[in-house]
Amino acid sequence: MKLKQIVLSIENSPNRLYEVTKVLGDAGINLRALNLVDTGAFGQLRLLVSDVAKARKILMKMQMPAYVNDVVAVEIDDTPGQLSNVLKPLTDAGVLINYTYAYVGFSPDKAVMIFRFNDNDKAITVLQKEGVKILDADAFGIL
Repeated sequence: MKLKQIVLSIENSPNRLYEVTKVLGDAGINLRALNLVDTGAFGQLRLLVSDVAKARKILMKMQMPAYVNDVVAVEIDDTPGQLSNVLKPLTDAGVLINYTYAYVGFSPDKAVMIFRFNDNDKAITVLQKEGVKILDADAFGIL
């Protein structure tokens, strides 16, 4: 139920994101989700990719320390109020959200929320109890 996400810091320079995505694309690695946050001189890049191990090896060869952590992806209806319906039981259970990012277009009328929780296992239990659809690696085409 948890997905492996690659996280790395990249310089805030005009070409750095291009370089990362180009080298991964040239290696046949498909980006499934991407989040880039500005933290000053560097940006924190979070990636869901089709081949985590291969992507990490490539990035390390580029001298870009990349670590892997777990995230949880859920599919929700793409309608007003649905995110708060997912968040309420997590809040009630005391699960903290470290960060989240989202995208639409995964399937018609659905949105995908990708979360990093303080306790991913507890969050999964709460979400499953509420009938929330949790996406696995197969749904993302991740090895």
